[in-house]
Amino acid sequence: MEFAPELLAIGQKAKDAARKLAYTGTAAKNKALMAMAEALLSHEEEILAANKKDVEAAIAKGTKKSLVNRLALTSEAIRQMSDSLKEVVNLSDPVGEGEFWTRPNGLRIQRTRVPLGVVAMIYEARPNVTVDAAALCLKSGNAVILRGGSEAIESNKVLCAIISQAAESQGMPEGCIQLLTNTDRQWAQQLMKMNGYVDVIIPRGGAGLIQTVVKEATVPVIETGTGVCHAFVDRDADLEKAVKIVFNAKTQKPGVCNALETLLVDEAVAEMYLPMIGEKFRDYGVEIRGCAKTCTILPYALEATEEDWSTEYLDLIISVKVVQNLDEAMDHIYKYSTKHSETIITENYTTAQRFLNEVDAAAVYVNASTRFTDGGRFGFGAEIGISTQKLHARGPMGLRELTTVKYMIYGEDQIVT
Repeated sequence: MEFAPELLAIGQKAKDAARKLAYTGTAAKNKALMAMAEALLSHEEEILAANKKDVEAAIAKGTKKSLVNRLALTSEAIRQMSDSLKEVVNLSDPVGEGEFWTRPNGLRIQRTRVPLGVVAMIYEARPNVTVDAAALCLKSGNAVILRGGSEAIESNKVLCAIISQAAESQGMPEGCIQLLTNTDRQWAQQLMKMNGYVDVIIPRGGAGLIQTVVKEATVPVIETGTGVCHAFVDRDADLEKAVKIVFNAKTQKPGVCNALETLLVDEAVAEMYLPMIGEKFRDYGVEIRGCAKTCTILPYALEATEEDWSTEYLDLIISVKVVQNLDEAMDHIYKYSTKHSETIITENYTTAQRFLNEVDAAAVYVNASTRFTDGGRFGFGAEIGISTQKLHARGPMGLRELTTVKYMIYGEDQIVT
């Protein structure tokens, strides 16, 4: 494949930067991260002005409100991005972690954590991903090439310029944080095939983006997942607790992958519980698409189609199904889950343990909102994505997931005989 000269230059800079970052000490990386955090705050007006252009363009295109909300930045959001950088500073650096053992022939073997190298990120509308990805890659000793969506290009250009300049001012190598400012799809397609320059690619966004990268990339991919997340209200649930958890999981931030999309309710409590949550949803503007039993109990619910059970709405829409018991709930989750986040609301310990043990997902909860599936809320500082695959990394990916291992062997003239 023929690559654009500008893209090859970006790849070479990243490769050269990664070589230096691999042996850059923790203190130096932390100093750069602190400078990046302060730079965000001191350039707030510039960031907000750029973001305003993106938001106005998105509204003019008729972008749905939930996606515009993901795109929009505020002074508080900038402060949170700055704080997340400082949190990463306080996290343990995984690079250099390891263990020693000695073989009977005297060989001493050390397995130690090292950076992946050059990480490429292809992502959609959320500008904070630009900062999170840069922070985690830098702390774990990786260079990063960022390719955000065209809808956030003005925000991303300003954010990347601010944090990369701040990092380089503290001695980080040129090219350690780079953004593809050309949003032409051909550049993304070329980036996915830059073996020899890029060590791993991480897509973050909707199902279409992720599957395109998985199918077209020749560079190894860590697959992040769409979130068709479920909540099951068991017959032994505290129904007031269930209302609180389910409402939060759906409405606190509906346009993200860990938001609730399908509610399953045990038939033993459906006639009591559904009106409780249904009225709360209706008052908030949540559209309910239900099975036949749900529509009988909630006359204002729309009839769900087969497609609804596998849809990640990312909007104020929820599908609702009444099930016979825990087994039917888990069967439904097994069939339609994207293996992201699932929760059960129950006061029955045995039922809760069965759900935890038998449901196959990256994050499984008891009596808590699926909105907690997040690197920051898990104590990882920022996150680079939420992996729904099972190789190398699963769930919220923090610093450790951006490293691999290297074996160092110390000998004293041993040879193979």
